[in-house]
Amino acid sequence: MSETSPRDPVAEAFEAERDRLRAVAYRMLGSHADAEDAVQEAWLRLSRQDTATIHNLAGWLTTVVGRISLDVLRSRQTRPEASYDDRLPALVVTADDGPAPEDDVALADSVGLALLVVLDSLGPSERLAFVLHDLFGVPFEEIGRILGRSADATKMLASRARRKMRGTDRPAVVGREQREVVRAFLTAARNGDFEGLLRVLDPEVRLTVDTPHGEIVVLGATKVAAGARWSSGAVSRGQAVLLNGLPGLVSWREDGTPFSAIAFTVVEGRIAGIVVVTDPARLASMDLPDPE
Repeated sequence: MSETSPRDPVAEAFEAERDRLRAVAYRMLGSHADAEDAVQEAWLRLSRQDTATIHNLAGWLTTVVGRISLDVLRSRQTRPEASYDDRLPALVVTADDGPAPEDDVALADSVGLALLVVLDSLGPSERLAFVLHDLFGVPFEEIGRILGRSADATKMLASRARRKMRGTDRPAVVGREQREVVRAFLTAARNGDFEGLLRVLDPEVRLTVDTPHGEIVVLGATKVAAGARWSSGAVSRGQAVLLNGLPGLVSWREDGTPFSAIAFTVVEGRIAGIVVVTDPARLASMDLPDPE
């Protein structure tokens, strides 16, 4: 197509920004479907806007996507039990044969899942400040305008989020400490050791269970510990694996059918996120090992 083709210049400019906007929204919302909706809503708002008043289209669109995402995150807080299509990234299963080398490419996807799991532990304003500034380089002044706060207050939000996120920038290596923490959790769960569970759970841990009827989300160490029950009657055997590079466990029923796949995100010696897949269809789509 030649440069003189009668294309809508506003639409062309928006399309040039679409991939970046989708990445911003996905990091904010953790859902491809919700991210697409946010980007589409930004386009609708742009189409109703007098573009002559927009001096920095990329910045304007980032602000709009940020505000839309913030509204979605705040609405989720009022209904944390709600399920979302495509909230969980695909889980890639690899063998856990001990400490993995730092250059193991099989662990590269762990960054995405670990980041999303721990991002979910942040409040909406913290998440917006961290994602926009630390991941996409948006100035604090612009983020502050989205949040209705000063640049200094926004810096504090990002700093607080950074402290919570500390340790998730290098999740690709599953070391001895992470394995020991997961082992302690599993032992405490099997023994019904409530205090033992609390010792290894982050106070703001997020448990996400993918069931045939949608997702169930449980927030907080006390609630997660109270619900941690492992039925020896239902589960015949379990095997340690890596799920997207995170320490995990696959378990099977007596008849050899998969019962669950569990991934743990360990931050600073405590479990900050647990993802449990029990949906038979989802388990069937995963390349699970044969039960030992």
